[in-house]
Amino acid sequence: MFTGGIPQHSVATTDDTFSSIGLSPALVETLRGIGFHHPTPIQVEIIPRALSGLDLVGLAQTGSGKTGAFGLPIAEKLIHGRGVRGLILSPTREIALQTQSFLEVFGKDHHLKTVCLIGGVNIQPQIRDLKDDPDIVVATPGRLLDHMQRRTVSVGKIEHLVLDEADHMLDLGFLPQIARILEELPTKRQTMMFSATMPPPIERLTQRFMTDPTRIDILPPGRTADGLEHRLYLVGHDDRLPCLKALVDEEEGSMLIFLRRKIDAEWAFRVLSQEGHAADRIHSDRSQQQRVAALQGLRSGKHRILLATDVAARGIDIPIIHHVVNFDAPETAEDYIHRAGRTARGDAEGIVSLISTWQGKTVIKQIESMLGQSLPRFTAPGVEPWFERKTTIRGRKMVRRRML
Repeated sequence: MFTGGIPQHSVATTDDTFSSIGLSPALVETLRGIGFHHPTPIQVEIIPRALSGLDLVGLAQTGSGKTGAFGLPIAEKLIHGRGVRGLILSPTREIALQTQSFLEVFGKDHHLKTVCLIGGVNIQPQIRDLKDDPDIVVATPGRLLDHMQRRTVSVGKIEHLVLDEADHMLDLGFLPQIARILEELPTKRQTMMFSATMPPPIERLTQRFMTDPTRIDILPPGRTADGLEHRLYLVGHDDRLPCLKALVDEEEGSMLIFLRRKIDAEWAFRVLSQEGHAADRIHSDRSQQQRVAALQGLRSGKHRILLATDVAARGIDIPIIHHVVNFDAPETAEDYIHRAGRTARGDAEGIVSLISTWQGKTVIKQIESMLGQSLPRFTAPGVEPWFERKTTIRGRKMVRRRML
């Protein structure tokens, strides 16, 4: 069991050793001390190339060890006391905090100091931390720009840049901010970009801000973990909530339920709480302290249900989640993949369910196309599956057939 930003789930590893892919004895000893003996596939592919200074684009599913793939080379190459030379941009506060925890563990051999700059918290402690000679900054784009405008941080000496969950940052509308930040960085630097999907805007970003990047793609066929079971519950609009209640009542394991809007997450939280279910919620209107408490409550078993908007869809390491439920259909197939990545992490198994009406058939077909398979149809106890009713021309006889 590990804490902070260190994986708390079993991750598939290779037969290689960390020594064989170029890490120093001191760092290997640190890894061994917390139970890491063999690197994951993405680490085997990334770390030697990162140590040689190449620009890299890494594509891998969540829970595959991406943080170690970029964090270990940075911890290996940087030495304390030369100013801020490492910058890691993260899409959410939670991912940034996890990354900071990781670097604090593995940067101790070189006495590296890492500062985390995120919104939703008082900026003054961050300003004080920046005065304490840090070597690495982990930040969300908006808060980093705030510090840059205040002149409380300088990015003029950055040697190593990482864009973590890059496609998610684009989804959240960070592209203008990212572009402004990158324009201020030295042109001579190493840039590494990591994601679980590669939409066209990211391709253009690599062409603009990277130098002849090497692309490492270890995504599995279908882009989701092998231990993942997909389920589609096709129901009438008025049966969506009864379907959700039936799934919550039927299952005993931990559950992450995605809703599109903050107001809907609050509504579902009240509904489930009134029915006696231990639940909490996480969305952008919750304070950072509340968000951390909600995540920790799920990890510790204080509650088994977490209701979330897409702020929690990517990069969050909650290994105990057994079932991901899409109460609101994701806007894109890529969003479905990322939501699904909250379960079946490493070599664990899990379930991802989609509750949808006939109006969601477009995104359903997109998901099925990306997965390379049809989503298996399931029926929730006590909830009638949706049927399309059609009237034949001859005899005006009503017939029923299953939709999709």
